[in-house]
Amino acid sequence: MLSADAVQKANSGHPGTPMALSPLGHVLWSEIMHYNPRNPDWANRDRFILSCGHACMLQYSYLFLTGYDITLKDLKNFRQLHSITAGHPEYSLTPGIEVTTGPLGQGFANGVGVAIAEKYMAARYNQPNFKIFDYKIYAICSDGDVMEGISAEAASLAGHLGLGNMIYFYDSNHITIEGNTDLTFDEDVAKRFEAYGWHVQNIPDINDLEAISIATKNAQEDTNRPSLIIVHSIIGYGSPNKQGTAAAHGSPLGADEVRLVKENFGFDPDKNFSIPDAVLDYYHKAAKTSAENEKEWKALYKNYKKRHPDLVKEYETISSGKLPDGWEAELPTFIQSDKMATRKASGKTLNAIAKHLPQLIGGSADLAPSTDTNLDAYPSFSTKHPNGRNFHFGIREHAMGAILNGMALSNYLIPYGATFLIFSDYMRPPLRLAAIMKIRPIMVFTHDSIGLGEDGTTHQPIEQLIALRTIPNLTVIRPADANETAQAWRVAINHTEGPVALVLTRQGVPILDQKKYAHAKNLEKGAYILSDSDGDPEIILIATGSEVHLILEAQEQLKKTNIKARVVSMPSWSLFDIQSAAYREKVLPKNLRKRLAVEAGSAVGWLKYTTDYGDVIGIDKFGESAPGDEVMKEYGFSVKNVVKRAKTLLSNKN
Repeated sequence: MLSADAVQKANSGHPGTPMALSPLGHVLWSEIMHYNPRNPDWANRDRFILSCGHACMLQYSYLFLTGYDITLKDLKNFRQLHSITAGHPEYSLTPGIEVTTGPLGQGFANGVGVAIAEKYMAARYNQPNFKIFDYKIYAICSDGDVMEGISAEAASLAGHLGLGNMIYFYDSNHITIEGNTDLTFDEDVAKRFEAYGWHVQNIPDINDLEAISIATKNAQEDTNRPSLIIVHSIIGYGSPNKQGTAAAHGSPLGADEVRLVKENFGFDPDKNFSIPDAVLDYYHKAAKTSAENEKEWKALYKNYKKRHPDLVKEYETISSGKLPDGWEAELPTFIQSDKMATRKASGKTLNAIAKHLPQLIGGSADLAPSTDTNLDAYPSFSTKHPNGRNFHFGIREHAMGAILNGMALSNYLIPYGATFLIFSDYMRPPLRLAAIMKIRPIMVFTHDSIGLGEDGTTHQPIEQLIALRTIPNLTVIRPADANETAQAWRVAINHTEGPVALVLTRQGVPILDQKKYAHAKNLEKGAYILSDSDGDPEIILIATGSEVHLILEAQEQLKKTNIKARVVSMPSWSLFDIQSAAYREKVLPKNLRKRLAVEAGSAVGWLKYTTDYGDVIGIDKFGESAPGDEVMKEYGFSVKNVVKRAKTLLSNKN
């Protein structure tokens, strides 16, 4: 009734699924899950994920009934401006919400990451007689969730890894917005998940509370396989004229129909948001009983601290969000030598710092040898090695992104994942959600430009850099050389307000002389004067990544013709934009309007920094298959062309 009333009052929302799933919510919150409304962040709480986030009134209702910091007024303000009960669940907005969900399939895959985090933390910190971590992940997913491709990717990996701490409920109500699912969907979901290696059970009637309880306990006992419990429900259950139809899915039932629902369930049709005292008392008692689990855990942890002080020290550092003292001293410094691809420098940096950062774990979507993301001193995460720190996500970029989000949501781990920059397109939904939640997965995107060469058009990124830069809260860093890459990792690991994307080269680039040029530590400012002219500059040359070396050489060529040029390395637009106005004016003075930006990608967005008086050497078409150096020259990325364009810019009268 709370769901029907809230959606009706908001005049928008999804009443049908919350109404249908009320029995499942009842069993989970009153009998199954371990949680404490007074301490929503208790370390060993069970995690609940509503993958079908449109059904959020189910979750809001039970959070309210069990005593989380949500009021009846909040329920009445469902979907309203500045309300904590948004149209889909939002992490950090509402107490008790573990993850932002809504785009179907994302929550499903997030849960795999949360489960991985529990397995890793348990393997690292649990000791005989001390199960500090043994929480479960409970999730509800819909027909739409299991249709999405990402759920197939994530379910396959979860089964392979034997994540027996996952218990998912699939609400099979056979309804989507367009009508009955038989329009598009008649597969045997049970057989599919059995083939993935999941424990599958069926509950024919979701109103059978005992069956839900028994199935859940069966799932809890199967610790070697993730579980899928298929529950068959009637969408909009209790609505005489709309239950079982698409009309109950994504629109209010209508005032007259809500009255009929209330009459059907024995409520007063003239009262809205009516909650009998006995109901509140029941759920408050259930929450109090559940909270006893935290008391027992605290007693266990107290003894654990006495027996294992070294592990406690490490764990409490991680759980506080702090980083171990001195880890930055392990960052490598690269001296001038042969060229080094920034992906190689990234791999060397990762391996140098890993032993000091036990919370740093990650891997690649089947590209670790190419992205240089393997931690050489550690095993791969598996059923035999749940303490492993290397992850093999398989060729599942979309799921990898969402799984990393789940790992980050543990609030203990700093996960990273890697693939080629071109495949960031497969990962945009989880990247966007990470940015919305302001969580901190780190993405390593290598093979960052047409410079990768012979793989050609399909694999040469053009529009991907600007596409990533347009995501709010996502920090994109494209370092120029090995030392900037090491500093990029320093910034990424220290960064706590959103995800970070490191964009790295396949091809070797020179290592800049730290004595001749400004120190790479300046990368933290987003842009800095790498090399200035003798006397006031006439033009500013700006570049990112491998193109920085072009503009340094161009500076030397211009100097021979008595043209004074300033060289600015600009690895991160967003980091530069948050610097003080004084610093930004120092690097890019308003009165120095002749500016040439050089980047092997789309030129869109550079106008902000070059202004109408400047120019950009970028790319406005797709690449070609040829050796990288040849393609770069063909597309205008040569010292000769940079010098030519700079002189043309200076010759303009404006």
